[in-house]
Amino acid sequence: MPARRGGTGRRQEVRIARLPGAEDLALPAPSTPGAAGLDLPAAVEGELVIEPGARALIPTGFAIAVPKGLEGQVRPRSGLALHHGIVLPNAPGTIDSDYRGEVKVILQNTGHESFVVKRGERIAQLVFAPVASIAWREVEALDATARGGGGFGHTGRAVTREVMRRPKRGQRRGGR
Repeated sequence: MPARRGGTGRRQEVRIARLPGAEDLALPAPSTPGAAGLDLPAAVEGELVIEPGARALIPTGFAIAVPKGLEGQVRPRSGLALHHGIVLPNAPGTIDSDYRGEVKVILQNTGHESFVVKRGERIAQLVFAPVASIAWREVEALDATARGGGGFGHTGRAVTREVMRRPKRGQRRGGR
């Protein structure tokens, strides 16, 4: 499959293998010219019902070779989430560059009605993203910041005047 042009204008070739039984499924592709994600099809036999509160592992019928330095991110489709409560509980799911098995998607029905997954239906989207290679440097203590260890909602939910008055890029506080 020739890769599509990304935001940088470069084309990255990604090898894809159509698995036995997936001959009728479309290759993952964007729905519109500006779409960031490639829609992944469901390779279920016939139909599969996901009851409210249940999860299911859905095959796509494809295996891919993610290029080194990238990861494949499996993300939910917003319409399925909004209209049916279908989410990916591990979103984004990661496809590592050394994984060669079938791409599968965990779907969870958080809605109130049964959801039917049909063969070929677009169930998730695949986005490729760069992965930083890091090296740990163990230290005794980390540098201090204004935030410190605050997290998990410590700033509240309301937008304050301070947040609304943030300086524009390149401007410093104090009018200088």
